[in-house]
Amino acid sequence: MPEYIIELKVSLNKDEEEIYSKQGFSKIPVNLNDGAGGKIIYLWYKKGMGPGITNIQFSFSQEMTNGLFEAGYTKIDKNLNERARGDEIYLWYSKSGENVPIVDIDVTEDADAEAQKFKDSWERLACDLNRNAGGNLIYMWVKREKQTYISEIKTTINCSEDRDNFKNGYIRVDENTNRGTNERGSPTPTIFLWYRLSIYPKDAFGDLKVSTNQDDYEKYQQKGYLPVNQDLNEETGGNKVYLWYKKDSRDKPIKAVTVITNQGAVGPYQRAGVNVIQESLNTGNNGVPIYVCFNQ
Repeated sequence: MPEYIIELKVSLNKDEEEIYSKQGFSKIPVNLNDGAGGKIIYLWYKKGMGPGITNIQFSFSQEMTNGLFEAGYTKIDKNLNERARGDEIYLWYSKSGENVPIVDIDVTEDADAEAQKFKDSWERLACDLNRNAGGNLIYMWVKREKQTYISEIKTTINCSEDRDNFKNGYIRVDENTNRGTNERGSPTPTIFLWYRLSIYPKDAFGDLKVSTNQDDYEKYQQKGYLPVNQDLNEETGGNKVYLWYKKDSRDKPIKAVTVITNQGAVGPYQRAGVNVIQESLNTGNNGVPIYVCFNQ
């Protein structure tokens, strides 16, 4: 039987590093604050025969924490941006039986490494661990015991339904599709994409599209795509933006989906053979350009 990731720790100093090492944890040698100043922070993991961790999520706002807490996730109560200027970011994990256990975990800090990991069927956790802190773009990655496929996608607005989604095995893409928007100085809703996994290719989506205007909306509708029923630009003053999917996956089932906020990553992802949808989820507003990526 394979060994699973059964426990995670975060170290903020040398004393904690020594303790976790003696307890049998392995360190991923990438400073989670790299380039942003602040504490030198490392992720540690322990492998064992189980039960294994199945879900890892991040929170960077108070509203993101409620559903995780109510769904029974375990919080590592250490800010991953400690003494840096960015958002307060916390790691949460669950051993819920709704998903396939995680057997490996890693961290990247440049776009080329990201692109290769994604192409190699690792699952990318979408929160930049230096979010709003400057420095390197730091992302965490997981590998599951079995190959999984994207079988459902949905959205939430202002973290509604989080608890039920987590309990039902959905995974939140931890980046607000309205990031950076601020229509006339008023706060805009936070909108998150969610997906659910299956181990069966026949359940998988076969393609994704993004429409940013009425012509594209009608075109994808006519071609048999189905919309995720939420304007991803809700209340931003920008274009109406919708994500579309097609279920037929006989040729190339989708294995993973994520969003990227770094325009410099588009080229490396494309060169690695990753599908990058060119229409930004923030088309027509003042927000951060955000692109949906998927791997087949």
